[in-house]
Amino acid sequence: MKLQTDKYSFLYPRRSYQGQFTPEALVFNANLQEFATRVGYIGNLQTLGKLSPKDAYEQIDALWEQLKHSYSALETDSNTVK
Repeated sequence: MKLQTDKYSFLYPRRSYQGQFTPEALVFNANLQEFATRVGYIGNLQTLGKLSPKDAYEQIDALWEQLKHSYSALETDSNTVK
């Protein structure tokens, strides 16, 4: 089980939240970190020729829409998330 945990930590690194704590801000921060990680993977796959630029764009656009939706659903404001 430790190998699986190490692999997950390597593939999906997380950093601790440094902003003003609210549950909404903490959840949004986790969503933002996941977005950044996935965009990095998509960019790398496109660079290596495993994804077409159009597919990469569409996947990143879908992730962006999910992030915007999560932000709206959490009802955070610009003063909460830094």
